[in-house]
Amino acid sequence: MKTYEAIFIDRDGTLNPDPGYINSLEQFTFYDFAIPALKLLARRGHRFCIVTNQSGVGRGIIAPRDLEKIHRYIENKFRENEIPLLGIYYCPDHPEQATIRRKPGPGMFIEAAREHQLDLTRCLMIGDAGSDVLAGAKLGMETMLVLTGRGSETMELLAKEYQPTYVVKDLLAGAHLILEEEKD
Repeated sequence: MKTYEAIFIDRDGTLNPDPGYINSLEQFTFYDFAIPALKLLARRGHRFCIVTNQSGVGRGIIAPRDLEKIHRYIENKFRENEIPLLGIYYCPDHPEQATIRRKPGPGMFIEAAREHQLDLTRCLMIGDAGSDVLAGAKLGMETMLVLTGRGSETMELLAKEYQPTYVVKDLLAGAHLILEEEKD
């Protein structure tokens, strides 16, 4: 039976629609299937870390206080639904001045692993972008590409370099797949 110490999840395009830079709470909404998917996994004892590149901060498009409001809203939704969220890790770097925190760099993952005593090779990374899948793969994690957000175009790009461990329609399909795998 396979269990993960933690499931790392990308934000935009994975948990919520990604229309571009979400710079206010009014623009943020979860996909309809996101909370039900997370609740299914939480009932089986899974814990979560959100890891998200937020270059809109570095570009001056998103005010840090507005990003904080969005993240507080997400934390409250997880709490209300009894979904264990270890933390939200974000990187505000502009891509042209990227540090190792910006995915596919390992910085946010290493920080979360230290804070929560996680063995990253026993974790899963779920996201819709190549940077999500590559970050997880570089750290020895299993990876799941969701075909929401940029997932379909990412699949075409990744086909040349790297194949994710799993490819699923969306986070709910991914949750069902994880639960099926755990039965084996």
